[in-house]
Amino acid sequence: MQGIFLEDENVKKFITEEEYEQMCKKVEEAHDMLENQTGKGSEMLGWMNLPADRDEEEIARIKECADRINKQADVFVVIGIGGSYLGAKAMIDLFDNTFSNLESYSERKHPQIIFAGNNLSGKYLRNLVEFLEDKDFAINVISKSGSTLEPAVTFRTLKILLEQKYGKVLAATRIYVTTDPDKGILHDLAIKNEYEMFKIPHDVGGRYSVLTAVGLLPMAVANINFEDILDGAQFASFVFNNKDVSNNDCYKYAAYRNILREKNKDIEILASYEPSFQYFIEWYKQLFGESEGKDGKGIFPAGVNLTTDLHSMGQLIQDGKRNIFETVINVQVDRSLIYLPESEDNFDNLNYLAGKEIDYINKQAFKGTVKAHVDGNVPTMVINLEDITEYNIGQLIYFFEKACAISGYILGVNPFDQPGVEAYKKNMLGLLKENKN
Repeated sequence: MQGIFLEDENVKKFITEEEYEQMCKKVEEAHDMLENQTGKGSEMLGWMNLPADRDEEEIARIKECADRINKQADVFVVIGIGGSYLGAKAMIDLFDNTFSNLESYSERKHPQIIFAGNNLSGKYLRNLVEFLEDKDFAINVISKSGSTLEPAVTFRTLKILLEQKYGKVLAATRIYVTTDPDKGILHDLAIKNEYEMFKIPHDVGGRYSVLTAVGLLPMAVANINFEDILDGAQFASFVFNNKDVSNNDCYKYAAYRNILREKNKDIEILASYEPSFQYFIEWYKQLFGESEGKDGKGIFPAGVNLTTDLHSMGQLIQDGKRNIFETVINVQVDRSLIYLPESEDNFDNLNYLAGKEIDYINKQAFKGTVKAHVDGNVPTMVINLEDITEYNIGQLIYFFEKACAISGYILGVNPFDQPGVEAYKKNMLGLLKENKN
């Protein structure tokens, strides 16, 4: 069942029928490039079939290891940066209790999950080491090359801490590696030390890897039903493969955003009224930023958490430079069922809302804000998500992945490489080696 619907009435008024028809032709061309594997980066299209072409043996191992980690560790540290952690973090934030890491193990029913290796802050790493010193912990280091500096620094530090705490033999049973299946620093280290190892397919880039072991193992440790996520993504891979743009909300979204780009709307703000979507927005930012941002092209992906950011970014969105458009993820059904209580003295004059669901109040804020933004000349699309279930989020993941690939081809860039990333990596490592003495 389709759980995603694009609402486009507040963007149609900013474009002409001719602009839409012309862009639909470009979308169809991009579709053919993907389907026929004739576009740039066609060797990196493995993500398209990930939900259907599942490695059942690896999935079974993921479940087995998750059970083992739950028994052996109070804390599970996921070491990775960019696509090696954003997707997993997004899923855990969406499906775990907001305050899970503050609960006891018996309440949480899984280890505390901490993400590290995504910065080079000495303070962060020192605090992490001090936190782990008296904890039973295990680590999952994620890196295709094994040489990315941020996770490498953290892995070295925590590997040594594990070995000091448990000895090398037992420490090896607490180290889980997700990396290239055939080569690389981490691959060779895992073979040498008999670490449990999971693969990142050759034809799947980091920002498209959330539906591989990169995302699935942390999800499994958090007791998330990742197979339902895969099922949702698999359904989306069929639904969003219709070449007819008018009957494909994913392609329609790609068309609209590129029409707006051609009209000098070169910043897209992805908004949500659910705080648990914060890291999903961060995942979206990497997905589109690394895929489109090259050759002097691209839409700048930004994000806001509403209503929170209405009190910081709201003024700019409403009344700033008109080079932006907005896409809102709207969760139609909230199952929290919490109501505003009545106050005897009505100290805040809110008794007129007493008995209303908090979600009802949130929805009115959403509707009022969309109207204000559209009136303020901000084209706004709404991606309606029926509710937050694993199946629907799987659809949403694939929706954005497919839209991103289509958008990249419309731009005329390779949506699957990241030469700019390699440039700063090279400079950073060069400076470190230059000053090693």
